[in-house]
Amino acid sequence: MIEHRTWHWAAMLLLLMTLCVIAVGTGAIAIAPREVLRAIGGGGDAAVVSIVRNLRMPRILLAALVGAGLGMSGGALQGTLRNGLAEPYLLGVSGGAAVGAVIAFALHAVSEGAIGIAAFAGAASAVVLALLVARAAGAGGRGDPRTLLMAGVVIGAFANAVIMIALANAPANTVRGALWWMMGSVADTSWRSVGTLSLYVLIGGGALVYWAREIDVLALGDEPAAALGVNVEASTRRIYLLSALLAGATVAAAGLIGFVGLIVPHIVRAAGIRQHRPLIAGAAVIGATLVVAADLVARTVRPPGELPLGAVTAVLGVPFFLAQLRRAR
Repeated sequence: MIEHRTWHWAAMLLLLMTLCVIAVGTGAIAIAPREVLRAIGGGGDAAVVSIVRNLRMPRILLAALVGAGLGMSGGALQGTLRNGLAEPYLLGVSGGAAVGAVIAFALHAVSEGAIGIAAFAGAASAVVLALLVARAAGAGGRGDPRTLLMAGVVIGAFANAVIMIALANAPANTVRGALWWMMGSVADTSWRSVGTLSLYVLIGGGALVYWAREIDVLALGDEPAAALGVNVEASTRRIYLLSALLAGATVAAAGLIGFVGLIVPHIVRAAGIRQHRPLIAGAAVIGATLVVAADLVARTVRPPGELPLGAVTAVLGVPFFLAQLRRAR
């Protein structure tokens, strides 16, 4: 069993690295994998080195970080809520983060740190609102998947309304910037954005891995968790806030990219991983792979234009969601 799982980890990491090399080499100017590796090391033609290091690598790394953050957030939420349909986008968390980011942008905030804080505040508020709506509907805030999804739909609709109000009299440049957040994209990425998001993913994802044992206990139910000595309310609140931090950071960096947090944990569990510490770590790797692949599709389906990254993940995620919803029934 240990060798089997080790093989799975090696395969996942190899797939991610191979896909990243292919994605870096794909574009208006095709670059062979060998030349990509040479350019990463600083060798080869100066123009190729500039394309690889300054244009394509930041984009691919940001896509990988977005996928890792969304995958870990989805895995933690599904375990804590005991709901295989939970994920930041469907629960309205990403929509709340978009509200915070758009409002900050409309107020002429240009600092990535300020936009990230605003997105986190919006995501955390959406978590609270979704749970309050579900609790008011009599689901206890965690039990019925359909009630939580309905709460997420309500929060998402409310978030869209707030965004439209914020942009009602905004200048054209502000509206274009807001649309970027609504559609999702990792284009025009800088190394600074990569560094900022990597810090959020390292802190938030590392904390989720650290407290993953509590998620294992919470997944048993409130009463068993309390009987095992876990402070259910405090632990649940902590996981929600960390998941909101990751979702908010990804929205601030790349806009709304849905369904990644839904799909990825199911793929990891299909490999036989049930405990949440390896599950969250595996969700980071698979999530990174999924978003890098989706961005590659978005860039190559209709050249020289690009499809919105959020639209590509939605095309993958909606059929998967419907299949999981049918199984949940």
